[in-house]
Parts: sequence; C-alpha cells; structure tokens
Amino acid sequence: MDFDRLRKLYRAELSDALFDRLGTFINRETGIKMSGDKKVMVQARLKRRLKALDLIDFESYVDLLFGPEGMRTEVVHVFDAISTNKTEFFREADHFDFLVNKVLPEYGAANSDKVLRIWSAACSTGEEVYTLGMVIQEYLRKHGAFDFRILGTDLSSFVLALARNAVYSEERVRSAVPEFMIRRYFMASRDPERQTFRVVPELRAKMCFERLNFMDDRYSVKQLYDVVFCRNVLIYFSREVQQAVVQKLCRHLKPGGYFFHGHSESLLGMDLPLKQVCSTVFKRL
Repeated sequence: MDFDRLRKLYRAELSDALFDRLGTFINRETGIKMSGDKKVMVQARLKRRLKALDLIDFESYVDLLFGPEGMRTEVVHVFDAISTNKTEFFREADHFDFLVNKVLPEYGAANSDKVLRIWSAACSTGEEVYTLGMVIQEYLRKHGAFDFRILGTDLSSFVLALARNAVYSEERVRSAVPEFMIRRYFMASRDPERQTFRVVPELRAKMCFERLNFMDDRYSVKQLYDVVFCRNVLIYFSREVQQAVVQKLCRHLKPGGYFFHGHSESLLGMDLPLKQVCSTVFKRL
C-alpha cells in the first residue's frame, strides 16, 4: 500500500448511516446491541480489516461485506472485531468457591464413576475454562472419584484460537493464580524474554473449544451438561434475547444441573426452567 492510500485509510471515517447498517446486521446476527457509543470502537477495529483487505474507506468495506463473497468469508472477522473479550483467571471467585463447596461434593456423592461435564458458554480467551479445570483438579487431588471434561464456546474464532493455544502473559497469570497452582498447572516459556506461561498438556487435554453463536435456533452442542457457566455476556443483549439464550442453554443442562451467570446480570422475572439457589446461581428443574 502506497503512502497516499495509507493517508486515506488513516482519515477514513465510519459514517452514522454505515454504522447503523452494520449495527442492525450485527444485532440481528449476534444479538449484541450496537448503541451509538460503540461507533468509535467499531471504526478503530474495522480499520484493521480495511488495511488487511487493501481498502481505503468504509463504503468499500461494507459493499464487500454484504456481497456474496463477504457473507461467506468476512462475516467472521466482523464478529471477531465487535466481540468484547474482557476476562481473567478466577474472575468472580465466589462462583468457584460454590463449585468446590457445593457442586463437586454433591456430584461426587452420586456419580463417582461418571464424567462431570461443564460448559463455559462465553469462554473468550480461555481463562474461565482453565480456572475451572484447575479448581476441579485440586478438588480431585483430595477427594478423587470422578473424571471431568470442559467445553468452551465463543462467537469469536480469534479468541478461541488463543484459548486452544493456552499461552498467557506471566503478568496475567501471576496477578490472579495462586503460586502453588502456577507450579502445578503452567509451564514457563523456555525463552526468558517472552515472559509467558502455557497451561500444562494434561489439563489442556480435558478441554474442547468450539465456535457458537447464541442467536442460532439450535446449538450444535451434543452433550447434556452438569454445569453451565454463562457469565458477563448476557449484558450485551436485550431482555428478550437474554431469555431466549438462557432457554436454549437450558436445553443442554441436565435436570438438577447448575447454571451460573455474572454478578452484573439478572434472570429475575424471566420464564425459565430454573430455581434460584443464590444470587447468581440457579438449578435446572
């Protein structure tokens, strides 16, 4: 790309009309509300796609996106761009305490020869999935009895690739993970300049990651799960979409299974096959 094209790309702006068109499409396809205050974020993130595609304005990009080829190849990049992927290890730690003190003993007493299945339904870059794995593995070190598997799903293919790779900065790991867990469940990079940790292969082997859009009529999830974590993603949906999403998630939750949502979210007043256990934890009827 020459300097003249670079200048034009730098100056490119997403008009209100194009943002509204994109927002309507994104909301319809993903359920995510695209309010006006997100315009600057969307513009900045999509400029990377303009550069990658050697385009100099958003008009050309939107034309490409809504053409036949764009609907096949570019949509996934749009979804990656608009996804919010804020996460961390041991986020909302009381949920993991509840898992250890209530869910795991209850499951172990009744299903010692079975496989506990947990679904992290908005897993982002994988920190929630691997936190669950570490917590369960620590419980089994003391109590044994059953095996486990964890599914992580997300709308963004980009973050799923990071989750599968399971490499995190040293700062990100040390800021939240206890030292004894770091020693057991992470490997430091052999290159001291990289300052990264990777989850050990024994724990990675318990995890599976798949792409899933909450707006699909039916989810391509084959198992019934004992626990579903769906935290801090419902806030991006309208109340109507929230209820529809949780209804569909419940189709894959065993009777008596547990559903966890984020502390900034609420299911109160919704018509769902769930009974509240505590403020952010429900049990499948």
